This record gives sequence, structure tokens and C-alpha cells, in this order.
Amino acid sequence: MPAGPLESRMARLEGTYEQVSQRLMNIDPRFDGIDRKIDLRFDALDKKFDTVRESLDKKIDTVREALDKKIDTVREALDKKIDTVQEALDKKIDTVREALDKKIDTVQEALDKKIDALDAKIDQRFMWTVGIVITTWVTTIASIYLHH
Repeated sequence: MPAGPLESRMARLEGTYEQVSQRLMNIDPRFDGIDRKIDLRFDALDKKFDTVRESLDKKIDTVREALDKKIDTVREALDKKIDTVQEALDKKIDTVREALDKKIDTVQEALDKKIDALDAKIDQRFMWTVGIVITTWVTTIASIYLHH
């Protein structure tokens, strides 16, 4: 093989290698630029996400506070209603208790009167029985003494 064609091929390959090397060297700064752009985009996205997160946190806090206030208002209203119902029930219970106490007192007084009347009858009958027994003894003893 002649040296000329090999050297020309080698020269051509070296030239091509040199061109490829130059192109690759030109690509590196482009990649660096692309890397910087991507980094900037990611930083911008991170900032946007942070802004959105902060905004959502504020909105959630606002909604939570509003719900807490509504819940407190409803709780207070329910407490008042419960107190009102409890007071009304207490009054009704007291009224019923007083009415029952009066009825019980009336029934007890009637029973006491009936028992007192029965006691008086029993006392009267007992006295009659005692009188009859004593009279019978006196009569028996008197008839025994008089017959002797």
C-alpha cells in the first residue's frame, strides 16, 4: 500500500476527529447552558410550589378558623337550648311533684281519719267488752256469795 493514501486517510481521520472534538467541545457549553436553564426552571417551579403551598395553608387556616367559630356558635346555641329545655323540664317535674305531694297528703289525711275512727270504735267496743266481762264476774261472784 502506498503511503500516500494511508496518510491521506489518516489526515482525513485526524481532521474528522478534530471536527468531532470541536463539535463536542461546542456541545459542552450548550449542555451547561441547558443545565442552567433546567436548574432555573426547577427553582422557579419550587418557588411556585412554595407559593401555592403557603397560599393553600393560609386558606386552610382561614377555613379552619371560620369552622371553629361556626362550631362554637352552634355549640353555644345548643347549650342555651338544652339549658332552656332542662329548666322547663325541672319546672314541670316540680309542678308534678307538688301535685303528687298534695294528693299523697290528702290520701294520708283520709287514711288517718279512717284509722282514728276505727281506733275509736275499737276502744269503745273494748270498753263494752271489759264492762261485760267485769259485770259477768261481779254477777258470778255475787251469785256465788249469795247462794252460800
